[in-house]
Amino acid sequence: MKPPAVVLLSGGLDSATVLAIARDAGYACHALSVDYGQRHAAELVAAGRIAASLGAVGHRVIRLGLGDLGGSALTDPAIAVPEAPTEGIPVTYVPARNTVMLALALAWAEVLGAHDIFIGVNSVDYSGYPDCRPEFIEAFARMANLATRAGVEGVHLAIHTPLQHLSKADIIRRGAALGVDYAQTVSCYQADEAGRACGVCDACRLRREGFAQAGVADPTLYRKDHT
Repeated sequence: MKPPAVVLLSGGLDSATVLAIARDAGYACHALSVDYGQRHAAELVAAGRIAASLGAVGHRVIRLGLGDLGGSALTDPAIAVPEAPTEGIPVTYVPARNTVMLALALAWAEVLGAHDIFIGVNSVDYSGYPDCRPEFIEAFARMANLATRAGVEGVHLAIHTPLQHLSKADIIRRGAALGVDYAQTVSCYQADEAGRACGVCDACRLRREGFAQAGVADPTLYRKDHT
């Protein structure tokens, strides 16, 4: 039997690639998405498509009201999504998002008897988010092995970050080789209900540059007001 693993699946390019990598590594993948009140909720619809197309054995969506706390352009409609590169940690950073999501993945992993969690964090082509750094992942893994029954009983729980040191172009090449259909993914921070991208936010810029550098045709569907 294939060992179970929990894969955090946002519906974007990176997480789709991670799901393909975990499947290729021989895991029975249980995809977990979080509806945290993000304005680009079309990514959750994309996550369902991706989970089905990449053969996840299960897909769950947990609803969590991080939007009730605000503090991010992704959860507070009063804060505009930047349409140009900014200095420092951008307002699209969602406070404690990866901490919360990994905690949920950890809880499901314990229920499933899974010893492995996959997440698509990246410290090369990213937006300066503190919870994408290797130091954070290492600290969370230490905590996970201290805070869980499995860890206390001597089972090592691992947090896998296969994209951590890859450029966006390398991620796209890897996913394409594994059969990821990137037309199914939604990366835009302000995608409309149909999943059409704005073409100008930081996520769109990184995605577009990644496809260009990888030499792969960009399948992104853009809104009519941007190309």
